[in-house]
Amino acid sequence: MLIITIIIFLLVLGVLVFVHELGHFIMAKRAGAKVEEFGFGFPPRIFGVKKGETVYSINLIPIGGFVNIVGENGEGKDDQRSFSSKTVWQRFQILIAGVTANILLAIILFSMVSYIGFPYLYDEESAKGVSGLKIAIMEVAPNSPAQAAGINAGDVILSLKTEGGDESMEIKNIGDVKGFIGGNHGKIIIFNIKRGDKILDLKAEARANVSEKEGATGISLGAMSEPVSSGLLESVRQGIIKTWDVSAFIIITLSGLLKELFTTGGTTEQLSGPVGIAIMVGQATELGLSYVLQFMGLLSINLAIINALPFPALDGGRILFLLIEKIKGSRVSAETEGKFHFAGMALLLLLMALVTYKDFGTYHIWQKITSFL
Repeated sequence: MLIITIIIFLLVLGVLVFVHELGHFIMAKRAGAKVEEFGFGFPPRIFGVKKGETVYSINLIPIGGFVNIVGENGEGKDDQRSFSSKTVWQRFQILIAGVTANILLAIILFSMVSYIGFPYLYDEESAKGVSGLKIAIMEVAPNSPAQAAGINAGDVILSLKTEGGDESMEIKNIGDVKGFIGGNHGKIIIFNIKRGDKILDLKAEARANVSEKEGATGISLGAMSEPVSSGLLESVRQGIIKTWDVSAFIIITLSGLLKELFTTGGTTEQLSGPVGIAIMVGQATELGLSYVLQFMGLLSINLAIINALPFPALDGGRILFLLIEKIKGSRVSAETEGKFHFAGMALLLLLMALVTYKDFGTYHIWQKITSFL
């Protein structure tokens, strides 16, 4: 399963970054800039084919792609085919195209989810009076008994019983789960769950000392219907609405995280790096294609918004320098801009290292690797 998870993760990440770079490529060509290479994956190169002035390459590390545009680092201002010779508006279009491509991809993915069919989710209040709903786990808190038991978001709870108990309690509503766990603090609870096509029994302790934020086992609950599919036009409409809603949610959440980071020092507790994302991709895979596409759509929007931030080394950071150029009437020197982007990249790599380190602890990666070997 570990190998399959890694492969699917690489494919998902590869598609998202490739589409992002494809946006830059298309707009660079439209603006008349010379593209020396458009690569899938990162070097070393496996092979490449030159068509016209551009080399189209397949590279060894399958985690995205890249576009080499002449003059993207400020050189060749006298060359009309150079990126740096283009107008501010043309350069803006090229830079923002990656973000636009990821938003369009999210619309396509969410439209596909709506067309294939995805469960409608209810909270405890809205689920009252609705029949035929399944009670599912919406979120599992890090380092909680539920996570230690291997319980995942999306798991459907069929029944509960205590370890050593004779009778199982069939779950019909969210209150059944809350009541059962609340009445068995300090005991081991066996969750009989459905995950995709699998039926599993997973044991989790209901903590005697209940955490106010996480509850006794560390799960949040929701109710969901059977998958509901829509027609083609309605699916596209739903895809656009879903993209808008998810984008707004991510922007609000990200704003809160950044505010906390810069005002109180914050933590990386709510962030996930490549390891955490790979784990979540694996969990989505177990639940089915609709869940994978849904998660890809969320990641695509996340990639777009992160890249749009006015931070050095990101697309938004480069656009910020275009704005400065427009205001002051002259360009910031390539050397100065390069230093800012280098510093930004160093900070991003440091943040990724910290988040990845956190992921190794949160998801108990070393233990999983050891058990796999």
